[in-house]
Amino acid sequence: MNPTPDATATPDHIAVSDRWAAHNYHPLPIVLTHAEGAWATGQDGRRYLDFVAGYSALNFGHRHPEIVAAAKDQLDRLTLTGRSFHNDQFGLFCRELAELTGTETVLPANTGAEAVESAVKVARKWAYQVKGVPDGAAEIIVAGANFHGRTTTMVSISTDRTARNEFGPFTPGFTVVPFGDIDALRAAVNPNTAAILLEPIQGEAGVVVPAKGYLADVRQLCDDTGTLFLADEVQCGLARTGTTLALDHEGVRADLYALGKSLGGGLMPVSAVVGRADVLGVLKPGEHGSTFGGNPLACAVGRAVVRLLATGEFQERSRELGTYLHSRLGELEGVTEVRGRGLWAGVQIAEGRTTGVNVSEALAGRGLLCKENQGHLRVAPPLVITREEIDFGVDAIADVLG
Repeated sequence: MNPTPDATATPDHIAVSDRWAAHNYHPLPIVLTHAEGAWATGQDGRRYLDFVAGYSALNFGHRHPEIVAAAKDQLDRLTLTGRSFHNDQFGLFCRELAELTGTETVLPANTGAEAVESAVKVARKWAYQVKGVPDGAAEIIVAGANFHGRTTTMVSISTDRTARNEFGPFTPGFTVVPFGDIDALRAAVNPNTAAILLEPIQGEAGVVVPAKGYLADVRQLCDDTGTLFLADEVQCGLARTGTTLALDHEGVRADLYALGKSLGGGLMPVSAVVGRADVLGVLKPGEHGSTFGGNPLACAVGRAVVRLLATGEFQERSRELGTYLHSRLGELEGVTEVRGRGLWAGVQIAEGRTTGVNVSEALAGRGLLCKENQGHLRVAPPLVITREEIDFGVDAIADVLG
């Protein structure tokens, strides 16, 4: 018989993870046990300022009280029905999210990758039913250095060798062109092109913002050729860049948006495709579904998130504090470029000075959680952060780079 575990013993959580979990991540050697707002606490009692924010899943900070309250209330009533039945949260969530984003129809899902996959499926079906593309011939154009998720189809369109290596054969029907190159995009569009799929700001590529006018040119190209514009705003959407949707900076509208991460308020995976009713309307019952997509608990959490965003407070915080963050980061010795918008920054470290991995490890020792990105740093604190907390974080980065 196995011995009875000692409930008072403190387990070595890192050793347990290394033994029992697949090694598909390489986290910093910190075990977090509590968190609130912009701060997390480790097993040793040390507090850390969070400059990662769950890759934008924690836009509202850890355990935002209004989101937690909505979840607790729903937990006491109803958590899952499947889509075989209606529930009292689903329709309200769809209406409120559509009103927030200025769209017409909502297709709820769970993860960001699932939302992007769903947008791809819908675009193909629309191409066959509406555009008249021959069955099985629909093509979708994507940008190089993208990140749309980790599913087989999503890694099929990736140019990251680590993401693709030994995961083939890959899904056909995609063309990859350089991000920001409108001429390459125009040359790639043909009568079988169903859609152009882009991140308005490329996160995993290093928080890369395209040149002004590029996204408007993409919209015009889609209009001229009868092609759908699919915007992956899973990471850059919902106030992260200072506007509700990142495309809002350019006054551009997509036909479909993939949303996720912060839509779940840092409590659970919630995602959605939002956009034109006539495009999402090509789906008929039985053609697409998700057991957990649109479940009552997810919808209650998502509605709380929408209520927070509807005030405009978080968009304003991201704009104002983002300007301050970028200014401070740009003053640091050893930093050659700061990219991004709002409370989202890619920090380019001078070549040969150090690596993003080394910096993130050193920052943890100074009470700051930050992660490398393409060998450099990605800074994305929760939108509840204060100016004083930004100073704490940037001062820690300056100390390490100095």
